[in-house]
Amino acid sequence: MNGLTARDLPLSISPTRSKSPARRRGTDDEAEKRFTEEQIIAVQREHEAGAKTADLARRHGVSEATLYNWKAKYGGMDISDAKRLRPLEDENRKLKKLLAESMIDHAALKELLTKNGRVRRQA
Repeated sequence: MNGLTARDLPLSISPTRSKSPARRRGTDDEAEKRFTEEQIIAVQREHEAGAKTADLARRHGVSEATLYNWKAKYGGMDISDAKRLRPLEDENRKLKKLLAESMIDHAALKELLTKNGRVRRQA
């Protein structure tokens, strides 16, 4: 070899660095994302064009599993589709939280109305 490492090779997409010092798994906070939707879709297009997964993963500094997760989430999308996806996911997250809170309230009220395992009937 000629002594080049992966760091010496130019990146076609430069990731934006996380503002948070400790990246938490499973969060969808935008400040913690390394790649934008546009960058992810560009990587997916490279993959669809025939680039090998291992080469793409090494070039962009991600694992092969990450590439497959991106494919599952963004596969076949255009950039405009991905931009519409984020607000929909945010709205869905808020609605799920509201549903969970209302279910907790419902269960608490039901428990208050229950006496000896039976529901009280009000006149």
